[in-house]
Formats: sequence, structure tokens, C-alpha cells
Amino acid sequence: MDLIDEPTPGMNAPEFSVSELSGAVKRMIEGEFGHVRIRGEVGRVSRPRSGHVYLDLKDDKAVLSGVMWKGVAARQATQPEEGMEVVATGRLTTFPGQSKYQIVIEEIAPAGMGALMAMLEKRKAALHAEGLFAPERKQALPFLPEVIGVVTSPSGAVIRDILHRLRDRFPRKVLIWPVAVQGERCAPEVANAIRGFNALTPGGAIPRPDVLIVARGGGSVEDLWGFNEEAVVRATAESDIPLISAVGHETDTTLIDYASDRRAPTPTAAAEIAVPVRRDLLAWTAEQEGRLTAALMQGITRRAQRLTDLSRALPRAETLLDTPRQRLDRAGDRLPAALRSVVHQGEARLSRVAGGLRPSLLTGRTGQMRDRLQNWSGRLAPALERGRLAKARELEKVAPRLDPRRIDQARERGQRDLEALSARLARAGQGQIDGWQARLDGLDRMRQTLGYTETLKRGYAVVRGDGDVVTTQAAAKAAGALEIEFADGKLAVGGGAVKATSKKKPKEEPPEQGSLF
Repeated sequence: MDLIDEPTPGMNAPEFSVSELSGAVKRMIEGEFGHVRIRGEVGRVSRPRSGHVYLDLKDDKAVLSGVMWKGVAARQATQPEEGMEVVATGRLTTFPGQSKYQIVIEEIAPAGMGALMAMLEKRKAALHAEGLFAPERKQALPFLPEVIGVVTSPSGAVIRDILHRLRDRFPRKVLIWPVAVQGERCAPEVANAIRGFNALTPGGAIPRPDVLIVARGGGSVEDLWGFNEEAVVRATAESDIPLISAVGHETDTTLIDYASDRRAPTPTAAAEIAVPVRRDLLAWTAEQEGRLTAALMQGITRRAQRLTDLSRALPRAETLLDTPRQRLDRAGDRLPAALRSVVHQGEARLSRVAGGLRPSLLTGRTGQMRDRLQNWSGRLAPALERGRLAKARELEKVAPRLDPRRIDQARERGQRDLEALSARLARAGQGQIDGWQARLDGLDRMRQTLGYTETLKRGYAVVRGDGDVVTTQAAAKAAGALEIEFADGKLAVGGGAVKATSKKKPKEEPPEQGSLF
């Protein structure tokens, strides 16, 4: 009995190739789901050189792969980051090469305000960890900048407010770099504007600003999001020009505020921070000028009073000359007696010497000197000959070493040294002469200062009565005629007649006594 094999289950099912089955699955998924919106947390994010973005969308139970092509990724206002909760819009498809399904994302956006704030806090922490918000990186603002660069929209009210405020406080030159202040073009244009201002050459055709203002009016978080982008924050931190951020209203805070050198609550306040008030500066300058003038006058007055007090303690010129004049008189009185004494002493010495002079003594002394001279003359010739021979031998030893060029060089060096010493001697002599001249000039000025004629120039006068100096009221009444000497001349008063004498050169020595008033 033959055994008949039982049929295997599924023997009649059609056979598919791997590609056919993958294509069928792809067509079914794409036809069934089309466009979908998916909410989830961004997991792994990959950005290869091609510019496409590969990411994972996940929740607590499943993971969905996603891809965003280069052109779509460039148009997105918010770039996906790991840990960010988003809503992705796209179409489901499969990738046969890895036997997986995925979503081709056409639009992606944060899932509400909480997602945006979470991403903002994460980015803020990362940039703070790099030190971009460190206080030591911040620069001091110039007190009075010559040129102010403004990065803002050229058509909004912000630029008009800034220009109006600058014109009221202290007019300055303003360079405006127009940018988009919201949307996807905001971040790259603002970053390029900051770097563009820093790239200007100081002193070039376009002046380089001394301070920058990045300004925008108020708005929602989404409107201000461009100033939270990493590119803007890094350009702000790298700026060599001090930068003031004035984005939004006082309650609005963006990441550029932390990286800037100074934050202003409003664009108008940024203009107030950038320049001082011109009227206040003028008032302060006038006040300082008045204080300086008062201080100078006070110093001059104090020194003049001090000079007056010191001049009263100086002795009179005639007092300084009294003692030397007395010593000169005493020496003059003793001079004739001293001369007579010297003459008498000389005569006595001559008499003593003349008494010892006798002809025989002179003859004997002359004979002795003649004999000694003849003895020396006989010995002189051999001694001279021996000396000459010794010098000749020394010359023969030295002659081979004598070089005329060396002698000329030594003579030239000696000549230069002599000229240098002569120049130094002349300079030293001239300096000493100048010093003596300065001392003489100083002594002459002191002599003129101490003379009574200088006192007359300060408003005093000398009164003489009948030719004598008058020092009291009684003497002036008793005098028949008075003569008053002023700095510019003399005035005679007497017998009811008054006449003025011509100015005469005052004597070098004043009268021994006088009255100055």
C-alpha cells in the first residue's frame, strides 16, 4: 500500500521577492497615512555634511525615525534639539534598505511655550558653561563715542526713537546696518551685521563704530526668538566693539542680553546709555572752570601775602653794609703804619747783609766757584759722550720696533684726545662763567629789591625838611621847606609854592635814616 504525503500548509501562497514585499508595504503605508502630525520628544539628532537632518521622535513607549531634507531644514524657524518636545508634520514612508518605517518631516515646531522655554534654558546653560556670559569678558563702554553703530530694522519706530534721543542728548554720527528683526532671516543677518561692524578698518573710508546698539521693539517669544539663536550670541561675545543690547521691552529677556557688554531695557534707554547729556557736561565744565579759577586766585593771594610777610623780615641794605664798611675803614687806618713798618724791616735786613760784604771775601768766593766750574767742565765732556753712547745703544734696540704708521696713529689719537679735552675744558669754563653770571644777576636783582628805590615803587615816599630827612610830625612843622621824593621824582613844598622836579636816577645808597609811608 503506497503512502500519500500530506500537503504542506501555505503551499498555494504566492511567493514575493524582498523588494516586492518592501514596495508593497511602502505603498500601503504611504497610501493609508499620507500626511500626519506627530507630537513627541526629539531624541537622537544627526546632521551629516549633506545638510539633511536625521532624528528620532519618541514617547515613553515607542520611537519613530524621522528625516528632514536639506531644503526643508533650512526653512524651519526652530531647529530641533535633543530633549525638545515638538509637533512634526509630514508623511509616513518606509526605508527598504533597513526595513524600517519613518516620517519625512515637512514642518516642525515646538509643542507649546513650555518646549520653547525648556530649549531656551538648555541653550542658556550650555553657552554659560562655555564662559560666553562671564563678567570678565564684558568691556567698558566709551564715555563719549564718535561713531555709534545701530543694528535694527531701518523702517521701524526703534531707529527713529534712537536717533531722536541721541539728537536731544548729544548728537553723534550713526551708522545703521539694516536687518530683519524677526523670522528665519533674523539670526544670520544680525550675526553678520555685528561681525561686519567689527571687520571695518579704523580710519578707513567707512568709520569703525566705537559702540554698537542691537535694538528691536517688544514682541512675543516667537518674535524675539532670533536673538536667542546661538549664532547671534557667539557673534555678540566675540565682538571687539562694546555692544549694548536693547531687544524688547523691560520685561523681555533674550540670550543676547547675557552676552552683551550692557543691557538696556528699551531702545531709547540704549541711546541714553551710549552718550551723556551735553548740557550736563557743559555745566560741569563751567563749574570746574570756576573752581579752578578760584583755587588759582586763592593760591596767588596766599603766596603774595607770604612774600609780603617774608619781605618784612629782611634787613635793610645799609644794615648789611655797615659791618664791612667799618672793617674797611679800620684796615685803611692801619695801612700807612703797616707800610712804614715793612719798609723799616727791609732796611734793617739790607743793613745786616751789607755789613758782611767785603772785596776779599767776594774774590775768594769767586775763585772757589771758578775752580769748581773748571772741574765740572773737564768731567762734562766724557759724561756727555757716555750718555750719548748709551742713548744710541737704546735707540738701536728700539729702532726696529719703531713704525712710522703707529707713531702717526698714536699722534692722531693724542690729537683727538687733546681736542676732546680742549672742548670739555671750554664747555666747563663756559658753564662756570654762566654760573658766575647767573649769581651776579641774582645778587644784582637782590640789591635792587633791597634798595629803598624798590620800596618807593610800592607807594612809599621819603620826606626831607631843609635838606635833612624828616621822621616826625614836629620836625616837619619846624622845617621851612619840605621835599617829598617819590618813585618817579621829587616834589618840593615850601613858602606856599609847590613845584615838581624831574625824575632823577635814585642813588645806590639811601640816606641813613628816612621815613617811608
